[in-house]
Amino acid sequence: MTANNHEVWITGVGIVSCFGEGAEHHWKVLGADKAPKPIIDNEIVKPYSVHPLPEMDWSLQIPRRGDQRQMENWQRLGTYTAGLALEDAGMKEIEELVSSMDLVVAAGGGERDVETDNAIMRDAIAANDREKLLLERLPSDLRPTLFLAQLSNLLAGNISIVHKVTGSSRTYMGEETAGITSIENAVSRIKSGQSTHLLVGGSYNADRPDALLPHELGHHLYRGGDAGIHGRQADGGGLRMGSAGAFLVLEEAEHARKRGAKVYAKLTGVASDLGSRDAEKTFTRLDGIVERLGLSDNAPDAVISGATGVRDVTKLEFDYLNEKFGSDIATRAFNTQIGTPLEANLPAGVAFAALAIKNSGFYPQFEKEEKASPSSVNRILVTSLGHVCGEGMAVVETV
Repeated sequence: MTANNHEVWITGVGIVSCFGEGAEHHWKVLGADKAPKPIIDNEIVKPYSVHPLPEMDWSLQIPRRGDQRQMENWQRLGTYTAGLALEDAGMKEIEELVSSMDLVVAAGGGERDVETDNAIMRDAIAANDREKLLLERLPSDLRPTLFLAQLSNLLAGNISIVHKVTGSSRTYMGEETAGITSIENAVSRIKSGQSTHLLVGGSYNADRPDALLPHELGHHLYRGGDAGIHGRQADGGGLRMGSAGAFLVLEEAEHARKRGAKVYAKLTGVASDLGSRDAEKTFTRLDGIVERLGLSDNAPDAVISGATGVRDVTKLEFDYLNEKFGSDIATRAFNTQIGTPLEANLPAGVAFAALAIKNSGFYPQFEKEEKASPSSVNRILVTSLGHVCGEGMAVVETV
């Protein structure tokens, strides 16, 4: 094939969500005839609800206790999920493959020392000079190693250490847009011939108050009951965060053929944009994305939507999809089931699309507002419109 025309195949899927772990498990749970009841915890970070981290035995993918101890849960989750993807692709124990594998990670900013934050804020309430208090307390109260543990690129570092993935490494930050950019970068590198096999994805731990605080300060969190993405809209909309990890093994088609890899699907393309959330301007940008993905005259059979539930942008997305592809298009908003995993949003959507293609099926309606599944699904559009900014889409097809 000529440059920029190498096919990108998905040959490994690793996923962890509130429902448990593993690609096959998630298809069994979410791809059944009837959608499961979402797992929601209302006690971890009252008064907000989250889709919690499942019970995990970290040693199954991170054998050394020392490695586990120096990670935070979001890093453990990402490293664990990356191991699942490598295992699923049949690469984990093949040193020649993992040592030459490139790595692209979407990461957040680390986890804070909540007890220290609370202690400083309590003292600051009664302090006359709060700036002086901060200057005195921060150097003495915060452990130097805490800053190291918060470095975003340590997720990639831990994956390299634990799983021996020692090719090139890139880390992107920026909430949902980080997940979009990581997949976009990975696909472009394989298409251009710069890489033959890549591990790409991200993880997010919602089971902590410091993660939810910035979203509440932006008035983005949903405070209602157990409603899904569509059901929240009449109640003001909002985010329900979800602890999840999603990693994919992407391969150049010929590389996958030569090693006899099992194939989930073809990742045909990824495109993104960024700008004002004005409806007209957003529609124009989405049109550009759809055109770049070759969908203007070649509509998808179904949509896996990463809609977050934040009212204005969720309405924009569904209005656009209905206008562009017709009101009967089968759209599944997976955040209804697993919550919003932020950096892992698009990687999770691509993983769910790959599972549907591989199993020659689709998902049942997650909410009554969603349309029935088509008779056959060979091309799926995956969307991820950030709750604040940034839009991205990917096309996953049958090989």
